[in-house]
Amino acid sequence: MITINVTTRDGDRQQIDGQEGSALMEMLRDAGLGVDGTCGGMCSCGSCHVYIASETTLPKPSEDEADMLEGMGSIVEVRPSSRLSCQIILKPELDGLDVEIAPQF
Repeated sequence: MITINVTTRDGDRQQIDGQEGSALMEMLRDAGLGVDGTCGGMCSCGSCHVYIASETTLPKPSEDEADMLEGMGSIVEVRPSSRLSCQIILKPELDGLDVEIAPQF
């Protein structure tokens, strides 16, 4: 199991557990934390937007993810730490990751 520390849109903090190899979006959605994942992980809706702790090293966003985040910039705050949680696959090195769920748009 991979444990993730989540700050919700209300500012509450909680820990949730997920399976290695699954998308962070699924973990957040299944925990009922307000992440919709409307497009099912196809990187085309932005409803799974999160902010990742700055000290975390993740692979760079794909071109599709970067384009989606850029397009969302006029609607919601996009930070350097912004990611689409559908594009983050849980791995052991992400155990203890700090994630903040971005505001809904």
